[in-house]
Amino acid sequence: MAKQALIEQRPWLLASIAAATAFYFLRDNPVGEGTWGILVKGAAVGLLAIYAFVRMPHDRRGLDGGLLVLVLVLAAAGDMAIELDLIAGGAFFAVSHCVAVALYLRNLRAHPSPSQRMLGLGLLIATPLVSYFLSGIAFVAIYAAFLGAMAAAAWSSRFPRYRVGMGAVLFVISDWLIFSRLGQFDLGVLPDLLIWPAYYAGQVMIATGIVQCLRGEQPVR
Repeated sequence: MAKQALIEQRPWLLASIAAATAFYFLRDNPVGEGTWGILVKGAAVGLLAIYAFVRMPHDRRGLDGGLLVLVLVLAAAGDMAIELDLIAGGAFFAVSHCVAVALYLRNLRAHPSPSQRMLGLGLLIATPLVSYFLSGIAFVAIYAAFLGAMAAAAWSSRFPRYRVGMGAVLFVISDWLIFSRLGQFDLGVLPDLLIWPAYYAGQVMIATGIVQCLRGEQPVR
């Protein structure tokens, strides 16, 4: 029954999960290489953008809903572009993070606790520092400053922290695994196994958490 409800009510989310799963298992296969692999990868988060647009009620779509869709569309473009050029992909993601920060700042939590403030500040500072430590590349640290701002703003927003905030943290962890490949840190097979699942799970948590909150289905925590 639950599976049937998912198919009937959230087909775009189901299609997104199918695309993400297909990319994960086909990425090192000849079928998953080249143009088709890039399109399937982009479809994973691109379909999340359609899910967010469709699930947002017309009377609540407004600016917040539009910003969320734009965040996901830019991330999907970044997913595809990064397969061709690291800097181009990073640029798309940096712009996506800027739009996400605007969304989160529009929805800041009214009375955050001191521990919540400290965690947000920690994400803002630690994300670029750890990124540079892992990669040793200044460009990576600059990009990670946008990433850290996004994660800190997500954690400080009124959206459900254990959905949206933790989703942003998973995004950071996924990028740290990528950066470890650029430096001197050998994490064995962990990056290959975890980069895509951590990133995609983070995007799903962010998208569904914000949509459900704006729909009034998810209480603020």
